[in-house]
Amino acid sequence: MVDFFLDPLSYEFIRNALVVGTLVGVLCPVVGTYLIVQRMALLGDVIAHAVMPGLAIANFLNFNLAIGAFISGMLSTFVIQWIRQQSRVKVDAAMALTFSSFFGLGVLLLTTLRTQLDLESLLFGDILSVTMGDAWRTGAIALVILVLIKLFYKELLFFTFDPLGAKAMGLPVQALNLGLMAGITITLIAGMQAVGVILVIALMVGPAIAAYLLVRELHQMMLVGGLLGAIASISGLYVSYYFDLPSGPAIALAVFLIFLLALLFSPTQGILTHRPSRQKRNQAAAAKDE
Repeated sequence: MVDFFLDPLSYEFIRNALVVGTLVGVLCPVVGTYLIVQRMALLGDVIAHAVMPGLAIANFLNFNLAIGAFISGMLSTFVIQWIRQQSRVKVDAAMALTFSSFFGLGVLLLTTLRTQLDLESLLFGDILSVTMGDAWRTGAIALVILVLIKLFYKELLFFTFDPLGAKAMGLPVQALNLGLMAGITITLIAGMQAVGVILVIALMVGPAIAAYLLVRELHQMMLVGGLLGAIASISGLYVSYYFDLPSGPAIALAVFLIFLLALLFSPTQGILTHRPSRQKRNQAAAAKDE
């Protein structure tokens, strides 16, 4: 059993992948928790695809790709807010439109500008190719974002659940929203550079909604989601090593398996474990109607 865990560690690329996967697996669900409780999980997918025009332009102009991706990702959030403020269009429709428009623009720019970027690597990533430098950079970003979340936890908690009340209490609602969007964008960029768009979205949403089924408090969701994200990353990498499978899809499927287990066996909301309580409530309601 010990050899099962230690054998993959003899390879440097596996060690690097485990470090980066664990960091991204912890950071993404913590940030994604805010999207889940605000019912805006699609926003993470929108931003992740909206960074592509910025990547293409930055590569063509030979300046930092992360800066170009950040500007493009933040621009997509402003477009969504502008559409909501200037029309009766609902937020889900605004996000869907922005998603397709920015993604289409990104593909167009990648083609016409003849950039060196590989669309497939952007979408699916290659966690086995990350270096120790990538690990240090991802760790630094994770540390900064987690510290900021800790410092402004109470303000973000108030804003997340009652934005109107937060505004009435004099909190800088616009600044909090801007900071939250910036944190989400930076997290997505950090994860995307290492593991690709598809996997970073899976890690941002999957462990967070699994935690949502298991616990009630926001800080508990962050802790449990981060733990589940790390477990998904590590287990997915081990499965990909021993069964010779692509690591990204293996991690994404591990995320879904964890969510499925939470859905089935959650103590308070599980399909299998909570059925007797649900049946009792239905019987009580039927008896009351009679």
